[in-house]
This record gives sequence, structure tokens and C-alpha cells, in this order.
Amino acid sequence: METAEYGIVYAVHIISVQFGTVVSKVCECLLRRGHLSSRDISRLAESEINHNQVKDILYLLIQHNCVQAFSIEPPDGSESKATVQYLVLLSNILHRGRYNKFSRVVNDELGSECGAVLDGLLCNGRLTLGQLIERDQDSEKSIGSKVIKDSLQKLVAARFVERIPSPEPVLANKEQEPAKKRGPKAAKILKEPETLEERVLEAATPVDTIRFPLVFEEDSNSSIADNDNNITEGKRKQRDVDFSPTSNEVIWRPNFEEFIRRLRHKVCVEIVKERRDEGCAIVLRAMLEVGRSQEKKVKTDKSVPMSVGSIYEEVIKTVAGRTMLQERVEACLDQLCATSSYLPAFVIEMDSSYIVDLKSIISVAQKDEMEAVVMRRYGKEAFRMFRYLSQEGRFVETDKIADAALTEKKDTPQILLKMWKDSYLHMQKFVVTGGGSGYTSFLLWKVNKLIVTRQMLDEMYHASLNLSLRLTHEGDSEKELMMLSSKILEKTPEGALKERVKKVNAKRMLLSASRFKLDDAIMLFHDF
Repeated sequence: METAEYGIVYAVHIISVQFGTVVSKVCECLLRRGHLSSRDISRLAESEINHNQVKDILYLLIQHNCVQAFSIEPPDGSESKATVQYLVLLSNILHRGRYNKFSRVVNDELGSECGAVLDGLLCNGRLTLGQLIERDQDSEKSIGSKVIKDSLQKLVAARFVERIPSPEPVLANKEQEPAKKRGPKAAKILKEPETLEERVLEAATPVDTIRFPLVFEEDSNSSIADNDNNITEGKRKQRDVDFSPTSNEVIWRPNFEEFIRRLRHKVCVEIVKERRDEGCAIVLRAMLEVGRSQEKKVKTDKSVPMSVGSIYEEVIKTVAGRTMLQERVEACLDQLCATSSYLPAFVIEMDSSYIVDLKSIISVAQKDEMEAVVMRRYGKEAFRMFRYLSQEGRFVETDKIADAALTEKKDTPQILLKMWKDSYLHMQKFVVTGGGSGYTSFLLWKVNKLIVTRQMLDEMYHASLNLSLRLTHEGDSEKELMMLSSKILEKTPEGALKERVKKVNAKRMLLSASRFKLDDAIMLFHDF
């Protein structure tokens, strides 16, 4: 899906707040123009940035996992060298506002010590084990080198942390790739990556045994072996992005894919709990746990097949599941396989095995979100029309929509036109000619989910940008007040100052909570 305009503006805002305006100019250039070489960026960026500055900025963005370098093989017979290109990763920029969510996932599952190690990686982008230990030694609440190493190993085993990808993968030149003959069955299973970003990330990602090693040792060349404790932050970052092949340091970074997968699964469980019951939610959570290691991408449509036995084994591992007999689990599976006029099947039964239909579960949540927006903006009548057209999935003429939605026929065209103007409906004019010279025209309407999704995402990015700007404004306008220490405020008698502090804190909490909730909706359409 093409990036929405406010998606670009919001991503640039995130980079601007965290790294400054100059860095955001380079980021915006890549977001708007696509992959570029460093010289092209210095030429096209709307700012007076020289080539050396551009390279430093690119190293910084690579360090924080916002940019990936790559090159494309030159054509056969060409003497020219492959030029290094830089690709901005929009999703990773948006993830920068989700670090609290990611930390909560790790703290809940692995504990606060693993959470502390993850926070170090989230703050610094990429670090070696030695640098993590060094960072811990500099902190006031040190947890010790052994705990750091054990925690890192737990994070890697759970796939929350991964070894960094290849610094500069080389892509095959598509123009000279030989056409591969495939049978009809193979064509369904093997799909070529659709976008350049997918090709680059696939080429850069190492195999799982390298990406998530089960055993790893601290390298003698790691920064902890250096007795120089006066390494500046700038020098450390520069060394982290030294991609020379002679370096043997193992560099680690957060694995955003796994965090988004966990959050996606959590949403699926919540949907099933709301639409079915607690028992079905427990069973689905167990099924997702069984099949998670087999998911090759975040937006997996369907899980691997699993037996009732393997599902039940996972169910009874949880406190809530220990009270469930296998009969109850089988009854829940029957419920999950059932369909209705409003709900699709969440689980598919096939040859005594069960498959979770994740795409169907997420589509229910997306549909609910779309209908809620239509209800708030256009009213109940528009909501009924939108729901009817969503269920039909085809073009329907105006009068039939009025009959199905139980609305006045004279009001129906105006309501439909309002939604069409805001890109929530797709319209076609259908003309039927009569036997003579006359003709009759009909307006046909349809919900195009792809167009609606893009429109909603753009509006949500815009809203999230406004909330972030307001939050920044509130912080700047009350900076002096918030800098007052808690001790000073404790000595201050009850009055206007304390009341003002309470109001400022309440306002900031409300804005933060609103942005947090809005980001959940953005993930639903963009990441899930």
C-alpha cells in the first residue's frame, strides 16, 4: 500500500522531535523520493546539507534501524560498480512511538531484568553485549554483567532480540534474472516479494540459526574488553555502524517483527473473547502459542494445522486452562469453527486438524473500526448503509441500498454522496439506453476496503500528529513549572501552584492516553 501523505508527515515529525530538523530533512527526502544514494540525497534534500553530513545522518538512522543500505548488481558486462542505495523503513520509524508497549510485553513475559536490557537496545538502536554491560556499569541501578548476559540470552531465545541484518545486501538485477518455470501448485506456495522493501529486507535477514543463536559467547573484541571507560557516546555510535568485514563483534538490536506479532496475537484473543467467550479465548491463545514459531511473517493469514492433542497440551499449561477438560476444548473449537451472517469462522477444521484464520479475525476488528468511524461521522443511517455494502462486497444501486438500510429514498443519495466525497465509498454511473433515443442512468455504490483503509490511515496519522504537536506544545509552555522538583512542591502550601501542576499532569496524561489508543488503531490497519 502506498504511504499516505500524513503518514509521511507524522514519520518526519517523529524523527524531527528525536533527532532534530536536519536529520528529518534527510528522512523526508527518502520517504518522498524512495531509495537514493548518499550523493543524490545531498543534492535533493531541501536543506544545505553537504555529502559528509548526509553520510553521518545515514549512519545515525541505520544505527537506530530507520534506514537499510543495499545495492543492486550491475548488468552483465557492465564495468560500473554497484552504487549503495539507502531505503527508509517507515514502519520502524512508527515503532519508535511504541517502545513503551514493547517494554511492557517483555516485562510481563520475562521480567524486569530482561526489560532493562531491552530498554538499552531500544534507546541506543544497536549494541554489543560488551556495550550493554558497559551501559549497566554506568547506571545507578546496576544489575551485573552475568544478569545482563543471561537476560540477553533469554531475549534472543524468545526472539525479542536479533542479530543485526546484513549491512549492505546485494540484490540480483531483475532485468537479467532468468524466468523460472513453476507448476500451478508451486506458483501458489512460492510468491515473489511484492515491493523493493520486502526484497531488501529478505536479502538482509540472515537465517534463523544466525539471527537467533541458541548459544553465544562474549567476543574478545567486544567493547567490554577495552579498558578505556571514557568512550564518548558519539564515538560509540560511530563504531557501531562500522560495517567493515574484519569486525567480529556481534551486534544486537530489537526484533520489531516479534513485538508486532505478539501484539497482533493479543488483539486476536481479545476479539475472540468479546465475540465468543472466555473459554474460546483461552483455546485460541493456546493455538497461537503452538503455531507462533512457524509464522514466517507478521501478516500471516493462516496458522499451521494443529491437532486437538497439541492444543490441549498448551491449554493446560496456563492457570486459566487447567480447569478445562478436553471436551470443553473441543466444544470451544466447534464454536470457533462456526459461522454466522455477521461473523466468519475464526478457526478452520481440516482433516482432524485445526487452523487459525488470523486474517478473518483481524478483518472483524477492522470492520468494527470502520463502522464505528462511519457511525460517529455520518450517523446511524449511513452506518446501516455502509454495513450493508460491506457485507455485499459488490456494486449496489441506490434504491436497493435504501430498502436494505430502511432509510428514506429521497435522503439516501445525499448520505451516500457525503461518504463518497470523503473516499469511504466507491461510485460508478451506469447508463442504460432504451429502444428509442432516451436513456436511464443509475448510481452504483460499493465499499472498496483498500481505499477506505488508506483514507482511515491518513486521518489517523493526521490525528496522531496533532496529538503529538499538542503534547509538545503543552510541555514547552509549562516547562518551567514541570522543572520544579517534587521537594519544592511538597513545601508549597495548597493553592494555585499545586492545582496548576495537577491540571498540567492530567492534560498530558489524557493526550498521551489518546495517542496510545489511536496508535492501536493505526497498528490494526498498517501492521496487522
